[in-house]
Amino acid sequence: MQNASQRAAARTHSKGLADNFRKYWPYYVMAMPGVIYLIIFRFIPMLGSVIAFEDYQVYTGIFSSQWVGMKNFVNMFTYSDFSRILTNTLILGALRILFCFPVPVIMALMMNEIGAPRLKKTIQTAVYIPYFLSWIIVSELIFDLLGVSGLFNRARALFGLRPLLVMQQSKYFRTVYVFSTIWKEAGWGTVVYMAAIAGIDQSLYEAASIDGATRFQKMRFITFPMLLPTVITMLLLQIGSFMELGFEHVFSLLTPMTYSTGDIFDTYVYRVGILQAQYSITTAVGLFQSVIGLVMVVFFNQLSKKISDDGGLW
Repeated sequence: MQNASQRAAARTHSKGLADNFRKYWPYYVMAMPGVIYLIIFRFIPMLGSVIAFEDYQVYTGIFSSQWVGMKNFVNMFTYSDFSRILTNTLILGALRILFCFPVPVIMALMMNEIGAPRLKKTIQTAVYIPYFLSWIIVSELIFDLLGVSGLFNRARALFGLRPLLVMQQSKYFRTVYVFSTIWKEAGWGTVVYMAAIAGIDQSLYEAASIDGATRFQKMRFITFPMLLPTVITMLLLQIGSFMELGFEHVFSLLTPMTYSTGDIFDTYVYRVGILQAQYSITTAVGLFQSVIGLVMVVFFNQLSKKISDDGGLW
């Protein structure tokens, strides 16, 4: 009797799925390219993580390489420069969240208060354009700006100051990294938050105006609280990539004199995995980064759910 009821429930469920597909098939078709992309470039490559537990050789392949267990992870943690690379990665990741993440939120709140539509669109376009430039171009601009004969040192010369080799001194690397991140990526974040602000019910502002609220009070008690769920979601996504700072960005800014503060896991993977063909240990590094990111996302997701009812990704 129980088996018959289970079969009946399964048939009902299958019929419901078929009816749902016939009704909404255009949406399934539109979603198909994204699903295929995720399967090919996100899920299938995860199978290659097994390389981290092998002495992988290109000519023998994944299935024929010798299994070494946790040896690559032991080598990673005992690597002489591991502590320096880990420290640099954690510091740059923390600086990106503390100083770079709030900037798009503040810019979106400020631009939302601009009354002239044309001026508002002009400013939004100006801050968004750098996002389309590659990090190679941005880095070349930074090197030219901060070079010996660049605009920065020319301005210092007007005040009788000696040229400052910013890009050749390790103590300035993290500052340059933060400011270049803000300049290039703040515009994209601003667009996301502006879109969220545009979806706020305008009747809330009308009711606040009737009650005599100022523009700052509207921003403080209406705009920002309504924007907060989007901010929390974006923050959790940022935390998920805490250990992945972007190879192109850091590598294009590095010089031999700034390795002490700028060398991170991404540049280490390139140097060891690509140039020296040590694929197993660099796969172990990538797996280590992913696990740390997953743990941080789960932890902060639970924390945000306790702080706010609307918080959390799931």
